[in-house]
Amino acid sequence: MSDLLPDTERLRIPGADVVYHRRFLPASGAGDMLRRLIERIPWRRDNIVLWGRSVPQPRLTAWYGDPGRSYTYSGLTLDPLPWTDDLDLLRAMAEGVADARFNSVLLNYYRDHNDSVGLHSDDEPELGATPTIASISLGETRTLTFKPKTRKDWEPMRIALESGSLLVMKGDTQRNWRHAIAKERRPCGPRVNLTFRRILD
Repeated sequence: MSDLLPDTERLRIPGADVVYHRRFLPASGAGDMLRRLIERIPWRRDNIVLWGRSVPQPRLTAWYGDPGRSYTYSGLTLDPLPWTDDLDLLRAMAEGVADARFNSVLLNYYRDHNDSVGLHSDDEPELGATPTIASISLGETRTLTFKPKTRKDWEPMRIALESGSLLVMKGDTQRNWRHAIAKERRPCGPRVNLTFRRILD
């Protein structure tokens, strides 16, 4: 691991390439950015299709990106809003660490302990076979759980995503694993998560 930056950890997940950058943003910068995003982003709560039923997402979301970079998942199609200065800055920083180019970002706003995202993979066709996903966390620490799609001999993995951190998923991660953030049993504060990605032509 000598090629990794300080406060950086390559997670021991078979069939995946996942690196956790604990100090991607300083604490003060992460707190300021959290407040600005909560106040300025036009958050929405859309319905998605699960098991043939239309249900509201258990969190708020927003989709930003280059013109024409729409994104479809769970029966929902999102058209991109134009980049803001804050999002463009975070994109450039994430690109530098992840060694990738991004043209879109999905923002998730977990208002409290009741908000969550179920098990899923970022494996939609428009992302390509081996997408790079760069995920920035701001606010409350929440636990991300990885579960294998098919391999019975692979154990689930968990990591606490701290405020100001960056998690980069590459290679076969989405092909072999699903991930989720469950509801918390105890009350907790807000969290905003930004997942930068590249929509292919």
